[in-house]
Amino acid sequence: MEVDDFARVTLAGYFLIIVAIVLWRAGRSSQGWQSWLLFAIASLYCRLGFHWRANRRCPYLDESAAIIIANHRSPVDPMLILVGMSNLRPFECLTAQEYFGIPGLQFIFDTMRAIPVARTGKDMVATREALRRLKEGRYIGIFPEGKINTGPGLLPGDTGIAWLALHSRAPVFPVFIHNAPPAKNMVSPFYTFQRVRISYGDALDLSAYYGRRINSTLLQEVTGLIMAKLAALGGIEPSPARVPGESAGK
Repeated sequence: MEVDDFARVTLAGYFLIIVAIVLWRAGRSSQGWQSWLLFAIASLYCRLGFHWRANRRCPYLDESAAIIIANHRSPVDPMLILVGMSNLRPFECLTAQEYFGIPGLQFIFDTMRAIPVARTGKDMVATREALRRLKEGRYIGIFPEGKINTGPGLLPGDTGIAWLALHSRAPVFPVFIHNAPPAKNMVSPFYTFQRVRISYGDALDLSAYYGRRINSTLLQEVTGLIMAKLAALGGIEPSPARVPGESAGK
């Protein structure tokens, strides 16, 4: 056998071994092969392309249920959060309903069990669905700014996050994404590679608000507290809560 032929056969053998390992690992995943595959792609893509690093181990991996909130500056953000979730639990993110049905994206939404939500600021159907899933012990991801933020600081938070936290009493974990590629459009951030850092915060203590009558005043107060904690994690100025019913825009 010629040296070049031997090299090709050797490389082909290595490739088949790698494929076999990938299929074996995917098949053994308790969350299904789709979740394993999506996590593997996101992890490889973000660690190599964005030099993904975090300040600590993801703190909610051992929680039975959790609300995960983050700032939102790029369409890449959900993938950047997914990388830290080595337990492969789906990141069931509230996602703008207009993106559902797009080929490719729909596979991701189905795998991550995303919840479609209207941008009107009044979609209680999506919020109640998120509450039901939290009571089942799931991870719910929310970008409380309500849209991609292209300006400085944080946008006002939607009071729906406070409603969900108080009704579910699930731990709320802030996650701040530093230096995500800016959203000039919905495609360019995926190939605008720059160093991204993730800051994980501890669960917020909202127990002082449990049992109190839930009204607009309380919701704005709790939302303000949540957004202040998120801002502090990112080293930026906090933002007020959004007036209930106010749309986040497009």
